[in-house]
Amino acid sequence: MLVALLAATTDGGRITVRIDMGRRFILGWSAAALLAAGSCLAARLAALADIPLAMDSAKVTIAGTSNIHEYTASTTKVRVTHARLGASLEGAEFWENALKPGAVQTFEVAVAAGTLTSPKEGLDKNMYKALKVQEHPDITFRLVRFDLTGTPAGVTKAIGVLKIAGVEREVAMQITTKRTGTTLAVQGRLDLLMTDYGIKPPTAMLGMLKTDPKVTVTFETVLSVPLT
Repeated sequence: MLVALLAATTDGGRITVRIDMGRRFILGWSAAALLAAGSCLAARLAALADIPLAMDSAKVTIAGTSNIHEYTASTTKVRVTHARLGASLEGAEFWENALKPGAVQTFEVAVAAGTLTSPKEGLDKNMYKALKVQEHPDITFRLVRFDLTGTPAGVTKAIGVLKIAGVEREVAMQITTKRTGTTLAVQGRLDLLMTDYGIKPPTAMLGMLKTDPKVTVTFETVLSVPLT
Protein backbone atom coordinates (compact mmCIF):
# COMPACT_ATOMS: atom_id res chain seq x y z
CA MET A 1 0.00 0.00 0.00
CA LEU A 2 1.32 3.44 -0.92
CA VAL A 3 1.91 5.36 2.31
CA ALA A 4 3.54 8.64 1.35
CA LEU A 5 5.51 10.47 -1.31
CA LEU A 6 8.62 11.50 0.59
CA ALA A 7 10.76 13.54 -1.78
CA ALA A 8 11.63 14.43 -5.32
CA THR A 9 15.12 15.82 -6.01
CA THR A 10 17.28 16.55 -9.04
CA ASP A 11 20.93 15.63 -9.38
CA GLY A 12 22.87 16.27 -12.56
CA GLY A 13 19.78 16.48 -14.72
CA ARG A 14 18.25 13.39 -13.10
CA ILE A 15 14.98 13.32 -11.16
CA THR A 16 14.93 10.98 -8.15
CA VAL A 17 11.61 10.11 -6.49
CA ARG A 18 11.56 8.37 -3.13
CA ILE A 19 8.38 6.54 -2.16
CA ASP A 20 7.75 4.97 1.24
CA MET A 21 5.81 1.71 0.77
CA GLY A 22 7.12 -0.07 3.88
CA ARG A 23 10.31 -0.47 1.81
CA ARG A 24 12.29 2.22 0.04
CA PHE A 25 12.69 2.37 -3.73
CA ILE A 26 14.55 4.91 -5.86
CA LEU A 27 13.30 5.53 -9.40
CA GLY A 28 15.74 7.38 -11.61
CA TRP A 29 14.62 9.26 -14.72
CA SER A 30 16.53 11.82 -16.74
CA ALA A 31 14.65 15.10 -16.98
CA ALA A 32 14.90 15.01 -20.77
CA ALA A 33 13.44 11.50 -20.95
CA LEU A 34 10.61 12.39 -18.60
CA LEU A 35 9.67 15.47 -20.63
CA ALA A 36 9.85 13.50 -23.88
CA ALA A 37 7.59 10.78 -22.50
CA GLY A 38 5.10 13.39 -21.32
CA SER A 39 5.09 15.11 -24.69
CA CYS A 40 4.49 11.84 -26.54
CA LEU A 41 1.61 10.95 -24.24
CA ALA A 42 0.00 14.39 -24.66
CA ALA A 43 0.35 14.19 -28.44
CA ARG A 44 -1.20 10.72 -28.49
CA LEU A 45 -4.18 11.82 -26.40
CA ALA A 46 -4.68 14.91 -28.58
CA ALA A 47 -4.57 12.82 -31.75
CA LEU A 48 -7.21 10.49 -30.37
CA ALA A 49 -9.51 13.32 -29.33
CA ASP A 50 -9.19 15.52 -32.40
CA ILE A 51 -11.10 13.27 -34.76
CA PRO A 52 -11.68 15.07 -38.09
CA LEU A 53 -15.32 15.94 -38.71
CA ALA A 54 -16.43 17.23 -42.09
CA MET A 55 -19.62 18.94 -43.17
CA ASP A 56 -20.49 17.50 -46.58
CA SER A 57 -23.50 19.76 -47.08
CA ALA A 58 -25.64 22.16 -45.10
CA LYS A 59 -28.54 24.55 -45.41
CA VAL A 60 -29.97 26.97 -42.86
CA THR A 61 -33.30 28.70 -43.44
CA ILE A 62 -35.00 31.49 -41.48
CA ALA A 63 -38.76 31.84 -41.98
CA GLY A 64 -41.04 34.55 -40.66
CA THR A 65 -44.12 36.62 -41.35
CA SER A 66 -44.98 40.26 -41.82
CA ASN A 67 -48.17 42.29 -42.00
CA ILE A 68 -48.08 41.84 -45.79
CA HIS A 69 -46.56 38.43 -46.59
CA GLU A 70 -44.47 35.53 -45.36
CA TYR A 71 -40.75 35.47 -46.10
CA THR A 72 -37.74 33.16 -45.99
CA ALA A 73 -33.99 33.61 -46.17
CA SER A 74 -31.47 30.81 -46.50
CA THR A 75 -27.79 30.03 -46.96
CA THR A 76 -25.52 27.05 -47.52
CA LYS A 77 -22.47 28.85 -46.11
CA VAL A 78 -22.15 26.84 -42.91
CA ARG A 79 -18.89 25.55 -41.47
CA VAL A 80 -17.61 23.59 -38.49
CA THR A 81 -15.33 25.91 -36.50
CA HIS A 82 -14.49 23.61 -33.56
CA ALA A 83 -14.91 19.87 -33.13
CA ARG A 84 -13.36 17.88 -30.32
CA LEU A 85 -14.70 14.40 -29.75
CA GLY A 86 -14.01 11.72 -27.18
CA ALA A 87 -11.08 9.40 -27.88
CA SER A 88 -13.39 6.37 -27.63
CA LEU A 89 -15.38 7.50 -30.67
CA GLU A 90 -13.74 5.29 -33.22
CA GLY A 91 -14.83 2.45 -35.44
CA ALA A 92 -18.09 1.37 -37.01
CA GLU A 93 -20.23 2.50 -34.06
CA PHE A 94 -18.90 6.06 -34.18
CA TRP A 95 -22.21 7.83 -34.85
CA GLU A 96 -24.18 5.79 -32.33
CA ASN A 97 -21.65 6.64 -29.62
CA ALA A 98 -21.26 10.28 -30.69
CA LEU A 99 -24.89 11.07 -29.85
CA LYS A 100 -24.59 9.78 -26.30
CA PRO A 101 -24.38 12.35 -23.47
CA GLY A 102 -20.78 13.37 -22.74
CA ALA A 103 -19.32 11.95 -25.94
CA VAL A 104 -18.82 15.30 -27.70
CA GLN A 105 -16.43 17.60 -25.87
CA THR A 106 -16.63 20.58 -28.23
CA PHE A 107 -18.74 21.22 -31.32
CA GLU A 108 -19.43 24.62 -32.85
CA VAL A 109 -20.75 25.70 -36.23
CA ALA A 110 -20.86 29.14 -37.82
CA VAL A 111 -23.30 30.54 -40.38
CA ALA A 112 -22.16 33.47 -42.52
CA ALA A 113 -24.99 35.91 -41.77
CA GLY A 114 -24.17 38.09 -44.78
CA THR A 115 -24.90 35.20 -47.16
CA LEU A 116 -28.53 34.76 -46.10
CA THR A 117 -30.66 35.66 -49.10
CA SER A 118 -34.39 35.99 -49.67
CA PRO A 119 -36.43 35.91 -52.88
CA LYS A 120 -38.34 38.96 -51.62
CA GLU A 121 -36.94 42.12 -53.19
CA GLY A 122 -35.43 44.62 -50.77
CA LEU A 123 -35.50 42.32 -47.74
CA ASP A 124 -31.81 41.36 -47.68
CA LYS A 125 -30.43 44.85 -47.06
CA ASN A 126 -32.76 45.44 -44.12
CA MET A 127 -32.08 41.94 -42.79
CA TYR A 128 -28.29 42.47 -42.82
CA LYS A 129 -28.73 45.75 -40.98
CA ALA A 130 -30.93 44.11 -38.34
CA LEU A 131 -28.43 41.25 -37.90
CA LYS A 132 -25.52 43.72 -37.63
CA VAL A 133 -23.45 41.70 -40.07
CA GLN A 134 -20.67 44.28 -40.24
CA GLU A 135 -19.93 43.94 -36.52
CA HIS A 136 -20.97 40.30 -36.17
CA PRO A 137 -20.48 38.45 -39.48
CA ASP A 138 -21.26 34.99 -38.05
CA ILE A 139 -24.23 33.38 -36.37
CA THR A 140 -22.81 30.59 -34.20
CA PHE A 141 -24.14 27.60 -32.32
CA ARG A 142 -21.99 25.92 -29.66
CA LEU A 143 -23.23 22.54 -28.48
CA VAL A 144 -23.24 22.10 -24.71
CA ARG A 145 -24.74 18.63 -24.37
CA PHE A 146 -27.18 16.05 -25.71
CA ASP A 147 -30.20 15.01 -23.68
CA LEU A 148 -31.97 11.77 -24.56
CA THR A 149 -34.46 11.96 -21.70
CA GLY A 150 -37.99 11.36 -22.95
CA THR A 151 -37.08 11.51 -26.64
CA PRO A 152 -38.34 8.89 -29.11
CA ALA A 153 -36.01 6.75 -31.20
CA GLY A 154 -34.09 8.75 -33.76
CA VAL A 155 -34.69 12.04 -31.92
CA THR A 156 -32.15 13.83 -29.73
CA LYS A 157 -32.44 17.05 -27.76
CA ALA A 158 -29.45 19.30 -28.46
CA ILE A 159 -28.78 21.98 -25.86
CA GLY A 160 -26.34 24.73 -26.70
CA VAL A 161 -25.56 28.43 -26.96
CA LEU A 162 -26.85 30.35 -29.98
CA LYS A 163 -25.14 33.66 -30.75
CA ILE A 164 -26.85 36.16 -33.04
CA ALA A 165 -25.75 39.77 -33.55
CA GLY A 166 -23.32 39.40 -30.67
CA VAL A 167 -25.94 38.23 -28.15
CA GLU A 168 -25.79 34.72 -26.66
CA ARG A 169 -28.75 32.67 -25.45
CA GLU A 170 -29.02 29.05 -24.37
CA VAL A 171 -31.46 27.13 -26.55
CA ALA A 172 -32.79 23.59 -26.73
CA MET A 173 -33.92 21.99 -29.95
CA GLN A 174 -34.98 18.55 -31.05
CA ILE A 175 -32.96 17.09 -33.90
CA THR A 176 -33.50 13.99 -35.99
CA THR A 177 -30.64 11.92 -37.33
CA LYS A 178 -30.23 9.30 -40.01
CA ARG A 179 -27.05 7.37 -40.63
CA THR A 180 -26.05 6.32 -44.14
CA GLY A 181 -22.69 4.58 -44.31
CA THR A 182 -20.06 6.93 -42.91
CA THR A 183 -22.34 9.98 -42.96
CA LEU A 184 -24.98 11.30 -40.60
CA ALA A 185 -27.86 13.47 -41.83
CA VAL A 186 -29.07 15.88 -39.15
CA GLN A 187 -32.22 18.00 -39.28
CA GLY A 188 -33.61 20.37 -36.69
CA ARG A 189 -35.95 23.28 -36.02
CA LEU A 190 -35.91 26.14 -33.55
CA ASP A 191 -38.49 28.85 -32.86
CA LEU A 192 -37.17 32.10 -31.41
CA LEU A 193 -37.81 35.81 -30.98
CA MET A 194 -35.54 38.29 -32.74
CA THR A 195 -36.01 40.69 -29.84
CA ASP A 196 -34.36 38.18 -27.47
CA TYR A 197 -31.13 38.91 -29.36
CA GLY A 198 -31.52 42.66 -29.37
CA ILE A 199 -32.67 42.63 -33.00
CA LYS A 200 -35.25 45.14 -34.13
CA PRO A 201 -37.64 43.41 -36.56
CA PRO A 202 -36.86 44.73 -40.07
CA THR A 203 -39.24 47.08 -41.84
CA ALA A 204 -39.55 48.05 -45.49
CA MET A 205 -41.59 50.18 -47.87
CA LEU A 206 -41.17 53.27 -45.66
CA GLY A 207 -42.45 51.35 -42.67
CA MET A 208 -45.53 49.95 -44.37
CA LEU A 209 -44.09 46.42 -44.16
CA LYS A 210 -43.45 45.29 -40.60
CA THR A 211 -42.07 41.89 -39.70
CA ASP A 212 -43.15 39.79 -36.75
CA PRO A 213 -40.37 39.17 -34.17
CA LYS A 214 -41.14 35.45 -34.19
CA VAL A 215 -39.01 33.43 -36.62
CA THR A 216 -38.37 29.75 -37.22
CA VAL A 217 -34.89 28.49 -37.97
CA THR A 218 -34.55 25.13 -39.71
CA PHE A 219 -31.37 23.38 -40.71
CA GLU A 220 -30.33 20.26 -42.54
CA THR A 221 -26.77 19.05 -42.77
CA VAL A 222 -24.75 15.95 -43.62
CA LEU A 223 -21.71 15.20 -41.47
CA SER A 224 -19.00 12.67 -42.20
CA VAL A 225 -16.01 11.21 -40.39
CA PRO A 226 -13.45 8.57 -41.45
CA LEU A 227 -14.21 5.26 -39.71
CA THR A 228 -10.66 3.90 -39.61
